[in-house]
Amino acid sequence: FSHLAWVQTDRKSGGLGDLNYPLISDVTKSISKSYDVLIPDQGIALRGLFIIDKEGVIQHSTINNLAIGRSVDETKRTLQALQYVQENPDEVCPAGWKPGEKSMKPDPKLSKEYFSAI
Repeated sequence: FSHLAWVQTDRKSGGLGDLNYPLISDVTKSISKSYDVLIPDQGIALRGLFIIDKEGVIQHSTINNLAIGRSVDETKRTLQALQYVQENPDEVCPAGWKPGEKSMKPDPKLSKEYFSAI
């Protein structure tokens, strides 16, 4: 019920509005236990975000305490970086990388080209 109310509330009113992905509920706490975010004595989960590839491998995770929210912009940037390196396997994205910016080679000597340009 709370998920339904959340998506039926527009974003400016604190809701999620229309989403293009499903929301799930973890009534049995099995998901939060599996990802080691459950606070057992409180029966609640930390704020966890996991980006999992098609093979089921965690490519990125962020776990915050209950008082700290997660950044949608940083999640989007991370997804874009993951997509970029998937399409360009001989490149890596430096911290803060955004689409259209230079990436670098995962090699100490070759990465000097990137660092000399910034």
